[in-house]
Amino acid sequence: MALRINPSILASDFANLEAELGRIANADLAHVDVMDYHFVPNLTLGLPVVERLQQVSPIPLDVHLMIDDPERWAPAYAEIGAYSVTFHAEATLEPVKVARSLRERGARAGLALKPGTEVEPYLELLPEFDMVLVMTVEPGFGGQSFMPGTMPKLTRLADAVKASGLDIWMQVDGGINDDTIAVAAEAGANTFVAGSSVFGAESAAAQVDHLRALAARHSH
Repeated sequence: MALRINPSILASDFANLEAELGRIANADLAHVDVMDYHFVPNLTLGLPVVERLQQVSPIPLDVHLMIDDPERWAPAYAEIGAYSVTFHAEATLEPVKVARSLRERGARAGLALKPGTEVEPYLELLPEFDMVLVMTVEPGFGGQSFMPGTMPKLTRLADAVKASGLDIWMQVDGGINDDTIAVAAEAGANTFVAGSSVFGAESAAAQVDHLRALAARHSH
């Protein structure tokens, strides 16, 4: 099973984003958090910055939209060339419509679930998605502590994906470090977002390799 480490540039030096992307050139994708100050109480990067990052990044972009109204805004991130675009289940009444609009524009479509969101309503919709992101913290800010109570939901999803035979990535985001990546891998994750663990390391690239090895040791 392929394992992916997607460092979150939310933890990087915003004054030197191109150089920071260079530090993680051995990662699988660069995780880019877009927050709108409505869906979550924080404001980060928007479309013009992400478009420029897309032009200079040595690895594909994994865009995580923590925004309201993804029906309106998500397709533009696919159009600028983002490899994967994830939107929140809680932000739309039409997740299938949004996912299809992303796929039509050539991006992988991801569905994100906050820690308190039940997974059952979305199990029958799995064929519409290329990735499901189980948030392991409340979305909005980096540097939070991993919530182990989200792991049963992750396992439920991973089991459903395995039973379906679909190529759907299982992503975790929030508090992923040397200790928690093993827990998430054992629960069924194969795609790991790590922020401060990577960008706070002396060598971000070495930490990416280290996390990937830890995940491989604990994945099924």
